[in-house]
Amino acid sequence: MLEVRALNAYYGKSHILQGVDLDVGAGEVVSLLGRNGVGRSTTVKAIMGEVRAVGHVRFKGTDIAGWPSYRIARLGLGYVPEHRDIFPSLTVRQNLALGQKKAGLDGRWRADDMLTMFPNLARRVDTAAGVLSGGEKQMLTMCRTLMGDPELIMIDEPTEGLAPLIVKQVGELIREIARRGVAILLVEQKLAIALQISNRVYVMGHGRMVFQGTPADLKASEAVRREWLEV
Repeated sequence: MLEVRALNAYYGKSHILQGVDLDVGAGEVVSLLGRNGVGRSTTVKAIMGEVRAVGHVRFKGTDIAGWPSYRIARLGLGYVPEHRDIFPSLTVRQNLALGQKKAGLDGRWRADDMLTMFPNLARRVDTAAGVLSGGEKQMLTMCRTLMGDPELIMIDEPTEGLAPLIVKQVGELIREIARRGVAILLVEQKLAIALQISNRVYVMGHGRMVFQGTPADLKASEAVRREWLEV
């Protein structure tokens, strides 16, 4: 479904992505692991057209490299950024409505689904999103992206800075996304979560992939974990 080949990206004179190769199949959950600053977030931003990059990015057989983000989203590729990008002056209900792919068109997800899975959002559905807690904003960002009915969703650090209970809820939502047949590319710092829900994992170091395999393969690769993941 998603094929990335020889992807390079720069911030000024800094060469951030150095020939990244990556694949995500239909209905597959793939995690992108690595320490902070190695290029994981830059990878998903480059795929989504938010960072200028050189290389090949194909989604559903279409070369999307160089496309603007809105065209990529319309093709069915969703993106949940790390910074929890919501509209603070709009209510929870209005934020969800803005994410809907097309008015009157039902997809895999409805607002009722989101409010059932996240009672916190249901209780504050008519509250301005700007006053939500960090965890509630993360829930809302993910839910709004799902309202666009993506076929593949890229989620960047969804559990960063969240309380354990909210981390559990976010993990449950990611599992539900997978159960509904949506492919997932997950950028995650917490190794335990990634290993529990992923079909395959990539490990990134210094702007390039240094490992790919199954969660079992990574568990068995102590040297990889020690050199590229453990602090």
